Amino acid sequence: MRVRVGYQISYEFPQPTPMLAILNVHYSRASDLVRPDTMMTSPATEYRSYRDGFGNWCNRMVAPAGKFTISADTLVRDNGELDELGTAAEQHAIEDLPDDTLVYLLGSRYCDTDRLISVAWDMFGGLQPGWPVVEAINDYVHNHITFGYQWARPTMTAWEAYDEGRGVCRDYAHLGVALCRAMNIPARYCTGYLAFIDIPTPESPMDFAGWFEVFLGGRWWTVDPRNRVPRAGRILIAQGRDAADVAITTTFGPNTLTDFQVWTDQLTDDAELTPGWPPVR
Repeated sequence: MRVRVGYQISYEFPQPTPMLAILNVHYSRASDLVRPDTMMTSPATEYRSYRDGFGNWCNRMVAPAGKFTISADTLVRDNGELDELGTAAEQHAIEDLPDDTLVYLLGSRYCDTDRLISVAWDMFGGLQPGWPVVEAINDYVHNHITFGYQWARPTMTAWEAYDEGRGVCRDYAHLGVALCRAMNIPARYCTGYLAFIDIPTPESPMDFAGWFEVFLGGRWWTVDPRNRVPRAGRILIAQGRDAADVAITTTFGPNTLTDFQVWTDQLTDDAELTPGWPPVR
């Protein structure tokens, strides 16, 4: 199948302002792009791209004063399969973990593992290590947090999500990551598009999605405590220690967000990507 993905984000800047954007489809899905997901700017503004320490494709620019819009619209091929479950995946001893996974055992800006270690071991310490712990954490976070955009805030940590029991998808992911790390399971935060395939599309506006991955049995597995059940049409944008590493935009000066649209739509096999966006909703 093919999934149409894209975004249109507009700001008002009082003065020229340096800006970073992490919005391109992840390199692991590059071969699935039907056409490049080039970021467009309006007014046309020069930008430079680079890879960060996690391999994410980043864009840096100086946004001009006034209204400034960044956007992209493309098609991605997807096999339509649900997230794979690692039901037989075993947990590695820490000394046997690959070097590049060790950073995902440490506390980070939003995943304050040190505050959750005793909580994690009290709740999950009696379980068989490996996937049973991950599954229990997934269930717990899904049931513990109540979803609501009215509770979203950019400073909420995993501990605060645990303490308050409410938040948005990034808070579900941060709490799941922190609890897994507390149980010595490497976990990394992910952001991307998540299509509504074979399930009803919510009435609320589309947004980017947040989930996480755990390293068990020699590979990474997708875990999504916000939705809990395996989903199809998951298209990764970036990975990192937490949301601080994969912020869709970072601006170094005052600004006002004036428009934010994201789309993730399954297309029929014979549908064409017609000019003009965002898609009519």
